[in-house]
Amino acid sequence: MKIAFLTAGGIAPCLSASIGSLIEAYNNLAPKAELIGYLHGYRGLLLGNAIEIPASVRDKTDILFEFGGSPIGNSRVKLTNAENCIKRGYIKKGEDPLKVAANQLMEDGIDILHTIGGDDTNTMAAQLSFYLKENNYNLTVVGLPKTVDNDVYPITQTLGAWTAAEQGAIFFENIANENTTSHRQLIIHEVMGRSCGWLTAYTAKVYHDRLKKRNFLPELLIDRQRWDVDAVYIPEMDIDFDGECDRLRLLMDEKDSVNIFLSEGAGTETIIKEMEATGDTVERDAFGHVALDTLNPGQWFAKQFTDRLGAEKTLVQKSGYFSRSAAPNKQDLDLIKISGKLGAQFALDGRSGVVGLDDDNNGTLGLIDFERIKGGKPFNIDQKWFDELLTEIGQPK
Repeated sequence: MKIAFLTAGGIAPCLSASIGSLIEAYNNLAPKAELIGYLHGYRGLLLGNAIEIPASVRDKTDILFEFGGSPIGNSRVKLTNAENCIKRGYIKKGEDPLKVAANQLMEDGIDILHTIGGDDTNTMAAQLSFYLKENNYNLTVVGLPKTVDNDVYPITQTLGAWTAAEQGAIFFENIANENTTSHRQLIIHEVMGRSCGWLTAYTAKVYHDRLKKRNFLPELLIDRQRWDVDAVYIPEMDIDFDGECDRLRLLMDEKDSVNIFLSEGAGTETIIKEMEATGDTVERDAFGHVALDTLNPGQWFAKQFTDRLGAEKTLVQKSGYFSRSAAPNKQDLDLIKISGKLGAQFALDGRSGVVGLDDDNNGTLGLIDFERIKGGKPFNIDQKWFDELLTEIGQPK
């Protein structure tokens, strides 16, 4: 039996550990199976670049739990976007990337393919599986759901998201000290999240909760209110800009600083309309997603707020690469380990799908059919913990 692993998309604090959990599971369930990893996701599959996972690695899976990133590399490649694959040199003109990938799996004799990625990664894997079955090749594909955005239907909690929020909070604990460098300081903490505000909201919650456990010295201006979150802006909530300017201006007058947690997807439609109206090009990736780095939502909001709040210094800081590159925390690692074990069991039983906590089954961990997997799941702003956060920081909903 030959089993392959593939990680794709942006990294998250679960990839290395997910590979480790799957290897550990196969050490117990199929110790004689041959294990390989395709390098840099679907790029490696298209080019036939893979490495064997030797016994020396299989005996040290615990080390993989201690690292972020992916030990076999990632890339963003869409198998149904032939033009992009040709442009990047992954296939030749006239070739179908889906067929090239399928032929490579057959040539390599792969029985089981494990994909660790978001909705795009796993839906691509499903199409590969369907294509191969139509061509009389039986491939079992089992995916694990990875994304710091936590925005995949119908999955309650994607792997790595808890850690990313915790690391974003730790990141801001240092950044918040910048409030001591200037009079009337505005700090915008830009958090990842294209169309879902969960990561921004949960990062703010974790940071706010961690502040409650710290000691402060208000006699020397080390005051908790000055370090706390003042606003959380996410795609799922409309922003009453004038109302927020009035509220935050009062806070700036009172405590000499304002701290905003901003989802990078908040307000992007407005920014895109402004760019297109002035004839600027809006860059997009192979999946058609807007390249948010080119929009600079944090800078756009900084420009809007600086004058209205009377800020003398404005600082925009992004925690994305810091938080998504971390090794998983205990909460994530526990979920990763049990997901890997179940994933291997389902695969050996010949059952394809994505292992995840199922919203439609009371959040129970199980195998979810590929056809039910899709992206763009919004954050539910009516959750109790989010209402409590907004109430405690004084932000109207």
